[in-house]
Amino acid sequence: MTDLKKRSLLQAAALSAVAAAALVGCGKKEEPAPAPAPVAAPAPAPAKPEPLKIAFAYVGPVGDGGWTFAHDNARKAVEKEFGDKVVTSFVEKVPESADAERVIRDMASQGNKLIFGTTFGYMEPMLKVAGDIKDVKFEHATGFKTAENMRTYDSRTYEGAYMAGVIAGKMTKTNTLGVVGSVPIPEVIRNINSFTLGAQSVNPKVKTKVVWVGEWFAPPKETEAATALINGGADILMQNTDSSAVLQTAEKMNKRAFGWDSDMTAYGPKAHLGSAIINWAPYYIKATRDALDGKWATGSTWWGVKEGAIDMVSLAADVPDETKKKIDEVKAGLKDGTFSIWKGPIVDNTGKEVVAKDAVADDKFLSGVNFYVKGVEGKVPGGDKK
Repeated sequence: MTDLKKRSLLQAAALSAVAAAALVGCGKKEEPAPAPAPVAAPAPAPAKPEPLKIAFAYVGPVGDGGWTFAHDNARKAVEKEFGDKVVTSFVEKVPESADAERVIRDMASQGNKLIFGTTFGYMEPMLKVAGDIKDVKFEHATGFKTAENMRTYDSRTYEGAYMAGVIAGKMTKTNTLGVVGSVPIPEVIRNINSFTLGAQSVNPKVKTKVVWVGEWFAPPKETEAATALINGGADILMQNTDSSAVLQTAEKMNKRAFGWDSDMTAYGPKAHLGSAIINWAPYYIKATRDALDGKWATGSTWWGVKEGAIDMVSLAADVPDETKKKIDEVKAGLKDGTFSIWKGPIVDNTGKEVVAKDAVADDKFLSGVNFYVKGVEGKVPGGDKK
């Protein structure tokens, strides 16, 4: 074989090898590129719970300077405590009549799930609405009837009345005290008696006169009653009404008096001896937290000095130091349970023993007081019928 022919054969073989390699290369399957890892979608933000809607029904105007003013301050404390977790509203000057049922029912229809009725006369209307609207929680101040979705709460205002009495007993020059009463229910009668008991604890000679006005908030009637008491010899006045009219009247007639429910110093600075105040904030905050946490349950609550609900504040500069010390002792005893205001022997103003010697009246007894203690003049309106 010639060299030329050998070279041709070698070239052909090389070309065949290249072609074969090319064919193998063309037939090779490429490994697929790995798929990109899926990007996790951001988790949806948890839905923000709707705020709890809370409504308050007030018997007087928020600017009454007393009862309703104290409740509204506590409503504001709830807003401050819970922020955007709650939305509060109120209706003022709601009469203790059929209007109360209409207002409370309207509050429920507006989506309020916690409703406070802040006066005794709302008890029956609220009880009726509570029976019809089961998914709303109702709170009634100063009453005694409850339901599965309605509970009661109150403040031991008689503790403040007793402390006012201690001061009045020491400061009176005529030994005649006066009280302007609102409505003759146990709460108010108990306060008149406690005021008198406090005064008698430091001055057994005192007597108490009472004039009833038949309403909670009626400044003209309160003024007339205060004037009548002063003209009748009273030189120190207390009231269980909601405005500052009694203190203002004492100021004008150069006598002394107390603030009630709220600090009323500014309404009669010369007449003012001290203010027996109610702080509803601790209870309103508790009730709201109960509702928010799903722990709300029916029942009754009665708080006083011990729980921070009652206090005597802004004592006048001329109240003797020994009397101020006595007030501090009373507060301390009420806080730790070593002192009881209604401890026997206590007799009514007919001479009948109502609390035996060394016995302490329980809450059931206190809730039904319908008599005047010794030293209070006159008869309880309608007392003979109770």
